[in-house]
Amino acid sequence: MKRIVTIIFLLAGLGFSANAQEFKFGHINTQELIYLMAEMDTVRMRLQVIQTDIIETMQGMEDEYQTKYTEYTRKQATWTVAVREAKEKEIQDLISRLQQFQQTAQQEMAQQEQELSAPVFQKAQVAINKVAKDLSLTYVFNTASGALIYMDDSVSIDLLPLAKKELGIPEDKVTPTQLQPQQ
Repeated sequence: MKRIVTIIFLLAGLGFSANAQEFKFGHINTQELIYLMAEMDTVRMRLQVIQTDIIETMQGMEDEYQTKYTEYTRKQATWTVAVREAKEKEIQDLISRLQQFQQTAQQEMAQQEQELSAPVFQKAQVAINKVAKDLSLTYVFNTASGALIYMDDSVSIDLLPLAKKELGIPEDKVTPTQLQPQQ
């Protein structure tokens, strides 16, 4: 009997301590925060330069192909078999080089984006962690991931304004989706 009373008191104590623990929640749209960071503006500009270089190179290759193909279609009837085969091989090689360049360029662009963005993501994470710790939050949900089914704004703190302040982003700087439509 003594043992049963002891177990009941232990269970009651566990229940009381679980209820006494208060959880504080916060939420933030990390995509929005990262978009607003000045460092991300720099990343976008750098990626634009890389993309422009890629497009110019591809355009040059396509122009070379078009020139050789036009010459081939105009003169093929007058060429010997050996010349025609050499020109066909040359055109096929250009097509292969262009396709290879496209694949390599896409991979390099993705790699550059990842490398340039990584420090920005890290800086945003550090700011979010600091704000959450300062507010003694238990959980922070990322509303950008789309996995959040319900959120009660009255008990969850929006960290975006605080993280913007932590990162020195002006309060009035907004993403294009936040702009009010012109009437």
